[in-house]
Amino acid sequence: MHKISPELRHDSRPGSDPGKHSGSLRMKGMEWLSSAAAIGLFAAGLAAQTRPNFPGQWTREPAPTATAQAGAGQVETARGVRLGNMGSGWGPRMTITQDASRLKVECAYFAPKDMQPPLIFVYALNGTETENSVMMGRGRQVQVSKAEWVRNTLVITTRHTFNHPETGQTITSEVKQKLSIESPDLLIVEVERSGVLGGPPSTTRTTYRKH
Repeated sequence: MHKISPELRHDSRPGSDPGKHSGSLRMKGMEWLSSAAAIGLFAAGLAAQTRPNFPGQWTREPAPTATAQAGAGQVETARGVRLGNMGSGWGPRMTITQDASRLKVECAYFAPKDMQPPLIFVYALNGTETENSVMMGRGRQVQVSKAEWVRNTLVITTRHTFNHPETGQTITSEVKQKLSIESPDLLIVEVERSGVLGGPPSTTRTTYRKH
């Protein structure tokens, strides 16, 4: 015969208190919820403690040279060779600062003779979207980004909006930059780019060393 748990048995005897057992069940349920919430907070705090920090001055490996840059798909103009590249999207040298709320990337995209300030990108680390404006090509470009943690990797998803060079139609492309620390002095940036103007999507992996 199936036995009914004493905690769940309804006592119908005269003088019994039917609310006593239900109150006990409610109390146990609240205790269970409190324990579950505490475990969740502990896990979240532990994850936050183990997340990597990216601050520092980073140089792409192998170290960039003018010859290597010119042969790696950079745009060469009458004013010189640009330092930017399609690898990480942040050039061969960059400085990263980070606090609890944001990540800031400063990179020297232009050649020294261009006399242009470094490009600065700021990303919120609380999951909200941020806008970064850069002066490139024919004018100001606005990039909308959202950063989120996927385990120990920071994934920055950026939407780039531009006009089709022939039709003038507005086109949006997406770029995902995935930052992870391989060792205390090695930063890995993996980038996934959607196809643009009929081109195929691409994936690149760039290694930076701290100095």
